[in-house]
Amino acid sequence: MSDTARSILEAETGLSPSVLENMADATYSDDDMYAPMASGSHRYDVMFIAPCSESTVAKIANGIADTLITRAASVCIKEGRRLILLVRESPKSAIMLENELKLARLGVVIMDANPGFYPRPKTVEDVVDIVVGRCLDQAGVDHSLYRRWE
Repeated sequence: MSDTARSILEAETGLSPSVLENMADATYSDDDMYAPMASGSHRYDVMFIAPCSESTVAKIANGIADTLITRAASVCIKEGRRLILLVRESPKSAIMLENELKLARLGVVIMDANPGFYPRPKTVEDVVDIVVGRCLDQAGVDHSLYRRWE
């Protein structure tokens, strides 16, 4: 989790970063370039960056790997692994769209944090579950977070 994400998490949800860290099997500082995922020899199937700022999109699209997050994303691309970016900013400038297109052409999945409304969400949690469920679909992870289109 980046330093910016840590502060935004608290501002937008009231949760402290330690709440999320306690759910993780392992955590690393964003400046820890010796973390396992900074190496192409470390095996994993998919990487999510969620939420992903357009600043991070721009860094990844232009090969700037100056943090653990952007380095691990770079590794995903060079190793041909699944990289899913849940982009949260809107509206988007032409620069943002060009960066996203550059990554999409490399096989990166660009997802906006836009829910579907056909499952008829009733709460904010329902809306979040739809977005999270769509992300899990992209990773091939089974779930029952929302009612699928029939």
